[in-house]
Amino acid sequence: MKKFLTFISASLLSGCLGMPEQVSPIDNFELDRYLGKWFEIARLDHSFERGLNQVTATYSVRPDGGVKVINRGFSNKDNEWQEAEGKAYFVKTKSEGYLKVSFFGPFYGSYVIFELEENYQYAFISGPDTDYLWLLSRTPQVSQDILDKFVAEAKSRGFDTDALIYVDQE
Repeated sequence: MKKFLTFISASLLSGCLGMPEQVSPIDNFELDRYLGKWFEIARLDHSFERGLNQVTATYSVRPDGGVKVINRGFSNKDNEWQEAEGKAYFVKTKSEGYLKVSFFGPFYGSYVIFELEENYQYAFISGPDTDYLWLLSRTPQVSQDILDKFVAEAKSRGFDTDALIYVDQE
């Protein structure tokens, strides 16, 4: 939990609802199809996730129409699960994959879906700048083709793909 709280502090300082210049959110987004459990396949390192494996994100609808976010990961170092609950809301329209997410009060960071497989089986996510990047999947493993596509798409948008962490989901 402490690592997730570090992210909150970083979000407070950066207050970011933008996105990298080369990133555009997807259109024709359908929240109902996106809800449920996603496995984190790859990410850029951050203090709030450092050392975590078996990372998942689970999305559900909140009573106020927003999105409930549960991020969960296992710390081998501490031999315990860490979990954080947040909330997300659309920045513009519900059909655009551009949300703001918060794990603490009124402070939000960008959650930009810039690639989404047509059957909602994997997604490429950016934060407010090129320091934040994730590959999420409905399954704990993805094919090498998907990994290669993720790396190529991220690299072409200015992300440091040499620094990617591939999450152990076992």
